[in-house]
Amino acid sequence: MIRLFRVFVPTSAFTLLISEALLVTAGFLIAWYIEFPADPTAHLLYEGGLFNIGLVLASILLALYFQDLYSEIYVKSHFLLAQQLCLVGGSALLTQGLITYVNPSLRMPVHVLAVGSVISLTAMFLWRMFYASVALEVVGRDRLLLVGSSPLLEDIARHVETHPEQGFQIAGYVDDTADDIRPGGKVLGRLDALRSVVDASRPTRIVVGMKERRERVPMTELLDLRFAGHVIEEAATTFERVCGQVSIKDLRPSQLIYTGDLGPRSSMMFYQTIIDVVVATAGIVISMPLIILTAIAVRFSSPGPILYRQVRVGLEGKPFTLLKFRSMRADAEADTGAVWARKDDPRVTRVGRIIRKLRFDEIPQLFNVLRGEMAIVGPRPERPEFMKVLSQQIPYYRQRHCVRPGITGWAQINYKYGDTLADTIKKLEYDLYYIKNASLSMDLYIMFHTMKAMLLSRGAQ
Repeated sequence: MIRLFRVFVPTSAFTLLISEALLVTAGFLIAWYIEFPADPTAHLLYEGGLFNIGLVLASILLALYFQDLYSEIYVKSHFLLAQQLCLVGGSALLTQGLITYVNPSLRMPVHVLAVGSVISLTAMFLWRMFYASVALEVVGRDRLLLVGSSPLLEDIARHVETHPEQGFQIAGYVDDTADDIRPGGKVLGRLDALRSVVDASRPTRIVVGMKERRERVPMTELLDLRFAGHVIEEAATTFERVCGQVSIKDLRPSQLIYTGDLGPRSSMMFYQTIIDVVVATAGIVISMPLIILTAIAVRFSSPGPILYRQVRVGLEGKPFTLLKFRSMRADAEADTGAVWARKDDPRVTRVGRIIRKLRFDEIPQLFNVLRGEMAIVGPRPERPEFMKVLSQQIPYYRQRHCVRPGITGWAQINYKYGDTLADTIKKLEYDLYYIKNASLSMDLYIMFHTMKAMLLSRGAQ
């Protein structure tokens, strides 16, 4: 895996993106040479041809991303792949039409656009079939040898099994327990045979996780292997890199206290505040028509106020009033008190269900951002009633309040909406990963991914 925007990206996905960018560019260059066989260089260099190709390339790659074709690399159905690529081509053509309408000077010749699209989409279809079946093995997989009996090792193996596109493979386990078969592989030998197992399995990374601190660690063998050039990691480090979470199962305070990467940093918070104000102001101005229409729809859909005000816990545990467009009945919690929202919640109004799906109910939180109570990106703010209970039941839950809560966040783009204690623990692990790796580049990555989720109406509850 490679690290971009402080986020680990599978090498296979990054390689596929680069290769398809070259294919699309080559396809349109060929189309240009077909259309202008006499002197295509003049059109490309002096009449904006290369810039036009760059615009089409950007629209195609963006459409591929919106079709999840960089997170789902394996071809499950040739027909489905062809259908998705046709949608990609249609999106690129619509984008080119919009660009031409805004600025006619950026218009690409119709024949070049048509021929280039056919060549590029056909090449991508054939390349993806080849890549999924052959090239992924050439790119190579990161083979993990799991040493010890920590439950975290099995969590890593399960994640690897369900996400083959990340390019990991479990070579096996080394442990003294009697269980021969584990998730993702089998026990290849005992701890005292570690060196021979490594020589036989040839892993690219050795991951060590002991169930108990008093469990014997083959320190001499690990030291020899490290000096022999093998990469050795603790299970918690690998879990964070592979899963994008900080596991709290075996997390010790010292791992957070002495880490050099733990945020937030004062400089980052300063620039984040500036960006938040700019984005929130622009968001309010651009969405003003939506704000007015949504307010009218809420007002006439059911009796009650337009805005829903609710106390949430913010930075350093201080309460603030969160603003949302009301999507439930005005008396939704009159009988039950504070409860988590759930799927197909009967308290949600008809208009409320629509604005939740489109995320329009969240727009007023931009005013919370301008007031300094929230950020664009950060952990979701919790209600005080739940905060007291969750802090008692979940270790490190209070630490999520060291940053301002956000409208969107790392947990929101990586995990479904949850209404159980297990879901809350999982979201906390994502929140801790964000706090540990917080940066402006990561915020931009999360914002971009959130736009995709909003446009495709994903993750709403």
